[in-house]
Amino acid sequence: MSNNKIDCYFKKRCSQDSTSSPILETSSTVISEASPTKVQKLDQDSNCLNIERDPGLRKPIWDYSIDERDKIRRAYLKAGPYQGIPKYSLQHVNRHGRRPSTKFGVNAFTSDGFQSWKRVNDGKICSFLIHEGSTPNSSHNKAVNQCHDLLNPLQHIERIIDKQSTKIVAKNRLRLKVSIDVVKLCAFQGIAFRARNERVDSHNRGNFIEILKHTASYNNEVSLAVLENAPQNASYHSPQIQKEILSIYARKIQKFIREEIGDAKYCLIVDESRNESKRKQMAIVLRFVDKDGFIRERFFDIVHVEDTKSSTLKKEISRTLAHHNLDIQNIRGQGYDGASNMRGEWNGLQALFLNECPYAYYVHCFAHRLQLILVATAQSVIPVEHFFSYVTVIVNLVDSSSKRHDQLQIAQAIRIEELTSTNELKTGRGKNQVGTVQRPGDTRWGSHLRSLRSLLGLFDSILLTLSEIINDKTGSSPKATADGAYDLMMSFEFVFILHFVIELLEMTDDLCEILQYKSQDILNAMDAVTNTKELIQKFRESGWDDLFDKVKIFCEKREIDIPDMSAPRRSGRGRLRKENPIILEHHYRVDIFTSTIDSILQEMNYRFDENAVELLRLSSALDPRDGYKSFNINEICTLVEKFYPKDFNDHENTAQ
Repeated sequence: MSNNKIDCYFKKRCSQDSTSSPILETSSTVISEASPTKVQKLDQDSNCLNIERDPGLRKPIWDYSIDERDKIRRAYLKAGPYQGIPKYSLQHVNRHGRRPSTKFGVNAFTSDGFQSWKRVNDGKICSFLIHEGSTPNSSHNKAVNQCHDLLNPLQHIERIIDKQSTKIVAKNRLRLKVSIDVVKLCAFQGIAFRARNERVDSHNRGNFIEILKHTASYNNEVSLAVLENAPQNASYHSPQIQKEILSIYARKIQKFIREEIGDAKYCLIVDESRNESKRKQMAIVLRFVDKDGFIRERFFDIVHVEDTKSSTLKKEISRTLAHHNLDIQNIRGQGYDGASNMRGEWNGLQALFLNECPYAYYVHCFAHRLQLILVATAQSVIPVEHFFSYVTVIVNLVDSSSKRHDQLQIAQAIRIEELTSTNELKTGRGKNQVGTVQRPGDTRWGSHLRSLRSLLGLFDSILLTLSEIINDKTGSSPKATADGAYDLMMSFEFVFILHFVIELLEMTDDLCEILQYKSQDILNAMDAVTNTKELIQKFRESGWDDLFDKVKIFCEKREIDIPDMSAPRRSGRGRLRKENPIILEHHYRVDIFTSTIDSILQEMNYRFDENAVELLRLSSALDPRDGYKSFNINEICTLVEKFYPKDFNDHENTAQ
């Protein structure tokens, strides 16, 4: 205001220049033609509000509602300066505290009116200059700044709050977007989210936070919005937020799978196990044919269960399917493991679903069946069961520490050098590599074969390692266990069962590969099952002599005592049976060789029953590969008539 001329206070404005001051947001102000002392405020609804320009006569600002005061002030300011009248009424002065201070004459420019015109041109004591003040913090200058702010819409408090809110929302969205991307990455890679220590001073705060930090290091905007730069109430990286984002992803995926299935028939694949926290849970997988004719197999849900009873599993599966509007009547196949709670004919899970849906045929996983056959055989033949327990002890003994592992490899290198020097072992590139014993897996048939092959190949090296453990002078080695394992390996029965089981496993090795990696080729799998049965039966009938000769040669090279097969067999306690003593040949040939083979054949016939095999064989006629090469109309008709008669009406059956 100090740069303005004095006469600006006395100029009357007949109109408001659009460029002189900001236009009001909701109204326009003009000088009323009827009364030059009144300003007419026109709002959007064209309602007229007469505002008195004379400060002594106008309605006090305090009599307006709080929401209208700023708009009224802007109307006065847009009208510009107004020349005062010598006398003003002091009405309403005491009712509102509008006086800026208690000094004499302070109300001249507000309510009383200015009369000291002789002091206008009185140099430094000019009333206007004194009123204006010499410092930026004077009452006049403060009022001027407040007027400028009031006329500037960008400085209004609601605009400032809205602007700040917009920035906060943008940062929150950016922070949440980064967290969503990191959750998606961790979930897709199947890696753990959290670490044991996620505090700021930790060197490894877990995959989620470390990936978040790495992402922020490449973008300054992200860096200023996440982790320690985020507000405590909106950090969006807590474990609860991670789980919530994962659950949203899960629901979206389940919705997509449900839409993909539509009204089609589907197969149910279920397996139950315990997680790391020892909680029992059940995984549900759905297999179906989509609208384009492609076979899809989707992991659908994982459900916590209180126990593994068939009734409990049935209830949880039904509830999950009903939640996603999947009809149980559309189930056309069940795939579970071979446990009694799953495959039970009366109260098993498959039987409970069959009671509601007669076409939900149960098919046990073929690869898993082989493992169950091995387990059932080991449990039914006592010497074979003892053998596998001995193998576990030996493997753990020679491979449980780095020291013994090194001893085994040194012993093997010495043995290879001895055999190559006597030309008993062929040399060449890639041959005679120093290896180690392998541990058998609990759920894979082929792992037992690899374990026993490594045990047979390292037989002499393992004996040498056991001897070193027995003769160890430090006193820290399990000498007694090593001595017992050494005696077992030097026994004829251990060597016999080792060779015998390897022969059996090699016969089923091809079948194992087919069932594990070529399960889509149903006909090939069925032929492999039949061929394996025939091969084992032939081995039972004519394989004894070759097996015994092989074992005999092996024992002679290692100076292992070969018992007289015609001698009577002693009982487990070293005493002869008083009644009906049996000879050793009967023990090895009948009690071990024949009994084990018969047990395997019996289990294979039971596990691979004819009904399931026929269902799979007929279904192979629908295999779309190679241009429907396996398509066979007769087998398809048989499949419909025998297994799914009610899925087709009379007209469709007649058309066949």
